[in-house]
Amino acid sequence: MDALFVPLASAVGASVDQVKLITCLLVSYPLGSLFIRVPSSSPNLKHLFNLSIALFYFLPVLNLWTGFAQLLASTMGTYFIAKYVQGPRMPWIAFTFVMGHLLINHIIRAVFDLSYETFEVTGPQMVLTMKLTTFAWNVWDGRRNVEELDKWQQQMRVTKFPSPLAFLGYAFYFPGVLVGPYLEFNSYQSLIDESLFKSAQSPNLDSKKKRAVPDGRKRVAYGKMVKGLVFLGLYIFLYGSFNYTVVTAAWFQKKSLWYRLGYYQICGFFERTKYYAIWTLTEGAAILTGFGFTGFDSKGRSLWDGARNVKIRSIELAPNFKVLLDSWNMKTNVWLRECVYKRVTPKGQKPGFRSSMLTFTTSALWHGVSGGYYLTFLLGGFIQTAGRLCRANIRPLLLPVDLSPRPTPPVKSNSGMTIPMPSPPPPPPTLAKKIYDYLGIACSILLVNYATAPFMLLTIRDSLIGWHMIGWYGHWMIAAVFAFFYGGGRAWLKGLQTARVKKAEKAGGVVREPVGTPGDRTPGIYYMPPPVEDAVEEIEKELKRLEHRGEGVEATNGKK
Repeated sequence: MDALFVPLASAVGASVDQVKLITCLLVSYPLGSLFIRVPSSSPNLKHLFNLSIALFYFLPVLNLWTGFAQLLASTMGTYFIAKYVQGPRMPWIAFTFVMGHLLINHIIRAVFDLSYETFEVTGPQMVLTMKLTTFAWNVWDGRRNVEELDKWQQQMRVTKFPSPLAFLGYAFYFPGVLVGPYLEFNSYQSLIDESLFKSAQSPNLDSKKKRAVPDGRKRVAYGKMVKGLVFLGLYIFLYGSFNYTVVTAAWFQKKSLWYRLGYYQICGFFERTKYYAIWTLTEGAAILTGFGFTGFDSKGRSLWDGARNVKIRSIELAPNFKVLLDSWNMKTNVWLRECVYKRVTPKGQKPGFRSSMLTFTTSALWHGVSGGYYLTFLLGGFIQTAGRLCRANIRPLLLPVDLSPRPTPPVKSNSGMTIPMPSPPPPPPTLAKKIYDYLGIACSILLVNYATAPFMLLTIRDSLIGWHMIGWYGHWMIAAVFAFFYGGGRAWLKGLQTARVKKAEKAGGVVREPVGTPGDRTPGIYYMPPPVEDAVEEIEKELKRLEHRGEGVEATNGKK
């Protein structure tokens, strides 16, 4: 089928493989609308649908015949390991098997020096690795006592082993089979039987609708498609002029340091646009199949955040490096946390340095064997530590002092129900806290552009040249933070924190978090709760809905 893609690739100035990939992602949109119309009463038909589309992508379109055979081998190997190995080593055996296979292909890619314009098996295999290793842990959690599991493990545990066809449908779920998003088996199963849509009901949902799929799916999905195409356009037309390889160009090296610093920041943004484009496009295709439904907002509109892999705004305006990392490649973060970070921590202990380093090592190996990856992840570990020092020692000094933390009396509804109300929200953030957040945004952007350059340049030689061309500013920033805190700054700031808390208590107040949604410290974006009357109205609506569904709670006095 190359004859169909070569003219288009020539017209846009991209490689044939890149054009094929984007075509598959866009074709997934109408296919997603077909998939969701397959009735939930025919699960095998849905599994076959996924497998058939994946076969079409891999074989006639991408010409990955050997690659698909390898993916199939990893899939069925994990299936039999999870089914027949009963002991606690089962997940680790599956993990070693799948990660080892991926690592071999990464080495082959490095030996043959395949550029990222060439789409081959390691891309889909990285997504499949997350799926298969997560499945092995979910099966093991299904064999353990529920009391031993945390909330995520209880939700995702697999107690009924799937058929081979169901497992293949899960492994080759077509919207995410090439570049993600990855999903757990229980999430896939809830998509197949449509129980995902029954987990929450909108007050505005028409009970006479034959289909359980909430409204608003297409609106969100095609909005993602438009956003993805915008970033794709930015990448196609401007990436050639703004990319990290410019650091090795003779003309760039002749420019002043300030010019190189500014140009470098622009390059960092356009390096990210290709990821924004691909992840947003595949998210929209997944939403059209029904995946990603997370309930309804206060106005009854459906929410589709479960397939999200990137929060672009939270990355470009991240007030600290933690928010930035939590918003980038989000599905991989979940996989690393649930299948590595927690699992390597001894029972009864909290994750520490050992768990962190094993997680970073796994992430680096999962990405590949190029030296640039390890420079990025090693530096990232120091950046995270520096960020924790700032948050733990500087940030508490900037939180507002609430001088009137009085409780709110309970409210009695029209039905006579007494409803305890939350305490008033704390005061808005101080000017110093807002300045701190703006400085955090600037530092986060500078550091992410600095740290990710080796990730794109790949070789250690080019990475070191790139850092040299911009004056090693990221290393100087991190070194300054460590020198201050470990040179006596931490003890000094802790003393100031203690004195501030005592002063607030003496005045009858407390130091409290500023008004804002958890994890979102973007300056100027603060959430104010609705008035008490609105809260009562919402609670009464919920009670009526539960009563209509026969789920009212019977009290000892016989009243609901």
